[in-house]
Amino acid sequence: MSITGKSLVAGAWLSNNENGSFQAYCPSTGQDLEQQFSNASEQEIDQAAVQAQAAFTSYSQLPAEQRADFLDAIGEEILNLGDALLNITEQETALPMMRLQGERMRTVNQLKMFSTVLREQGDNEILDQADPQRAPLPKPETRLRYLPLGPVAVFGASNFPYAFSTAGGDTASALAAGCPVVVKGHPAHPGTSELVAQAISTAIKKCNLHAGVFSLVQSAKPQASVQLVQHPAIQAVGFTGSINVGQILQKAVYQRRQNIPFYGELGAVNPQVVLNSMATEQAPTISKGLVDSLVLGNGQFCTNPGLWLIPEGCEEFLSSAAATMKDSSSTALLTRGISANYAKLCDEFANTTGVELIASNTVDADHYSQAKLFSTSSDNFINTPHLHEEVFGPAALIVSYRDETDLLRVLNSLEGQLTASIHGSDSDLQKAGDLSRQLAHKVGRLIFNQMPTGVEVCYSMNHGGPFPSSTDVRSTSVGAEAFKRFVRPICYQNMPSHLLA
Repeated sequence: MSITGKSLVAGAWLSNNENGSFQAYCPSTGQDLEQQFSNASEQEIDQAAVQAQAAFTSYSQLPAEQRADFLDAIGEEILNLGDALLNITEQETALPMMRLQGERMRTVNQLKMFSTVLREQGDNEILDQADPQRAPLPKPETRLRYLPLGPVAVFGASNFPYAFSTAGGDTASALAAGCPVVVKGHPAHPGTSELVAQAISTAIKKCNLHAGVFSLVQSAKPQASVQLVQHPAIQAVGFTGSINVGQILQKAVYQRRQNIPFYGELGAVNPQVVLNSMATEQAPTISKGLVDSLVLGNGQFCTNPGLWLIPEGCEEFLSSAAATMKDSSSTALLTRGISANYAKLCDEFANTTGVELIASNTVDADHYSQAKLFSTSSDNFINTPHLHEEVFGPAALIVSYRDETDLLRVLNSLEGQLTASIHGSDSDLQKAGDLSRQLAHKVGRLIFNQMPTGVEVCYSMNHGGPFPSSTDVRSTSVGAEAFKRFVRPICYQNMPSHLLA
């Protein structure tokens, strides 16, 4: 289980020293790790996509049961990596060991969920029987089935080194759908990506599959990502990351002669609506819950609560939130780029007219990032567009609203979100019908009296939402429905039974 610093291309570990190399950043020390990783060459990226296309015919025709066996084998091999995987990820991310252990099991359970879906549902079809006696014309037999799209490009995310990366939800759902996968590893945790790729490669061999079913290309160069999404063999893209990078890749997809689905999960501010009774009668409890949710994972979850809406005059809420924030802890963000962008956006907030910094915490090292809590009025928020932007990290903006009409004005000014929460007493929620209906059109998941941080992997989950939280409001990147992103419908009419196998 040694790290080679190479890319895995259809079963072969390849590197091109002429294309340069990069190193992972260690957030706990603020220094680069020693291991060098080669940037994949154009030829290696091309070979990965071509081999994925070569594997598509055999893999797409595998029975659902065999695809399920493959997913289970990947999960088993990830667990077989043991502490070696956890240790390298801890170095590359500085995430707590308990968090990494939990995320690893979530990733394995995600693979198991899709294998269960395949075994339970198989290759489902909708059949309409023929009716030769129908007048004025006979009715033909038609059946609706689903075909895998083809090779899928998956982009690893910085903030979830397991669950949204090499063997994460996009990879698992694409493989479940019958699509080979080419993963572009995130340069924040390349060693983690390589070890997980080793586990997938072992599973491929155990299941006697075409080696092109999976490849991992490592690179810190932006052009590698553009080349991958524009390769003619790639038939869909799964991406988790920032709005800016997502839109660059989406534009690159649009420049292809053949347009393909681009499923981007781009982030959100995840508004938290605190209604009157909750804000006044349970101020210390709800404010502490919001601060704890905000700083969880150092504010680097896509569902962290970045916008809190509270009634005007709730001074106890503000003072309690400020006190909790001052006592909170934060460490280094995942990469130098994330840290620099966080500092830049926090400075913009602090220098915006009508915005007040009401609390920040104390950090233990110069390269750590302070958690910060800002406040402003509803009118200032509505009229200042950059205050609507996500600050990726442990910062939140509190917006005070006058009444329900003012609250609805604020919500109407928002763009699409992954989640939103409504916090209220029973009496508050009895009168929240209009609020919940309006908010439902802004989000992919509407939550009541719970914090948004975290996503349950289950059959009913939806992790997506209106733009810019995701690029396709009809899709989810988490849950059993996620595999439907990578299939298309086909209708067979009067097809002979022996051809339907």
